[in-house]
Amino acid sequence: MEYRYLGRSGLKVSALSLGAWVTYGGQVGQQIAYECMTEAYDHGVNFFDNAEVYADGKAETVMGNVIQQAGWKRSDLVIATKIFWGGSGPNDRGLSRKHLIEGTNASLERLQMAYVDLLFCHRPDLHTPVEETVRAMNTLIDQGKIFYWGTSEWSAVQIMEAHAVAKDLGLIGPLMEQPQYNMLHRERFEVEYARLYSQYGMGTTIWSPLASGLLTGKYNDGIPENTRAAEPGYEWLRARFEGDEGQAGIEKVKRLVPIAEGLGCTLAQLALAWCLKNPNVSSVITGASRASQVTENMKALELAKQLDADVMETIEDALQNKPSAEHDFREN
Repeated sequence: MEYRYLGRSGLKVSALSLGAWVTYGGQVGQQIAYECMTEAYDHGVNFFDNAEVYADGKAETVMGNVIQQAGWKRSDLVIATKIFWGGSGPNDRGLSRKHLIEGTNASLERLQMAYVDLLFCHRPDLHTPVEETVRAMNTLIDQGKIFYWGTSEWSAVQIMEAHAVAKDLGLIGPLMEQPQYNMLHRERFEVEYARLYSQYGMGTTIWSPLASGLLTGKYNDGIPENTRAAEPGYEWLRARFEGDEGQAGIEKVKRLVPIAEGLGCTLAQLALAWCLKNPNVSSVITGASRASQVTENMKALELAKQLDADVMETIEDALQNKPSAEHDFREN
């Protein structure tokens, strides 16, 4: 396993991590979660990601139970959760001081932990002053309930405002952002956030590196049964894949097929390795509904070493639909 510093902090996170979104407490139960998490842990994964909204809190409960069952040393783990959507009550959502503190306490109870290493503001809250959020996060840090705080899917302007407020108040600003980033979703991470890396030393824990499964190639010929896009409740995902943007993405994925074949890897491994090549990526959050998927995903670490400048250029040409010289990368 490769470990990377989370931004300008002294905290090291595994370059590949495991998240609970979609699966824990929903698609899979505690036994499958245990198998996936232990497989990841055995491969050196130390970072596990969650959120209060995942399966209405059940994902945190499952993860907490697994960690207790496995008997892992708490200091060996980096646990993250996210606060924003905590229920249906008028104060059960958003980034008010009340919900941040009460939501964090509820998450810690479900996780059976005294603290989480990372706490994310799951989305920006346009109705709560940024100063209130910054102060609440620092209260949680002072109480020892969180070690670092960050944002998820905030704009660069919103993140810079949080840093400015924290600096004016002599408080700790956000260390990390959790954005979507993959071969098909790049503008915000690569362009909008560029100043955040150089000016503030922001780390990133990226989600959806496989573009909800599109980059695995399993949707190249339609929507197969027993896939997420075919499940009840995911009609929105099916509609996205069958729309113009989804079809354009599938055409890009098809152009990546010969590159993956030349490298002797799967499309999923290629997509993960491509994300790992970006120096501004601290950790790539993967998902899995069975242990064998974890095992396959971990192979992206070795594959990333094969993605030299020529291979990356060939991938970029395929994504941009530019002609490129053919290579047999297995000889490299």
